[in-house]
Amino acid sequence: MNPYIYVLTVNGLLFFLSIIFHFFPPKKINNLYGYRTHRTMQNEDVWNFSNSLFTKTLLKYSAISFVAALALTYLYPNLMNSWFPMGFLFFTLIVCIITTEKALNENFDQEGKRKTKK
Repeated sequence: MNPYIYVLTVNGLLFFLSIIFHFFPPKKINNLYGYRTHRTMQNEDVWNFSNSLFTKTLLKYSAISFVAALALTYLYPNLMNSWFPMGFLFFTLIVCIITTEKALNENFDQEGKRKTKK
């Protein structure tokens, strides 16, 4: 398989989806679209906070991942026919999830109420 096609279909698709999430964020809690966990679906405040943060983080890191994968494809085309593009994708998603969950822990309690700043 052509390494450029592979990177475009894996990392390019994630970047494209992040652009869609950025311009068309979920407006209400739903079971189909958005950053959906049990915790984020507790109330609208948690839902809006988590989806806003996840979308921004996903857009930033998927762009970095996409550019890095394209650059590595140009420099090492044989290397990018392996699992590396998929590794970039998983790393991007893991970083976005950890960042969002950390921010949720800092700003909300387990019941979905905002923590007060001391």
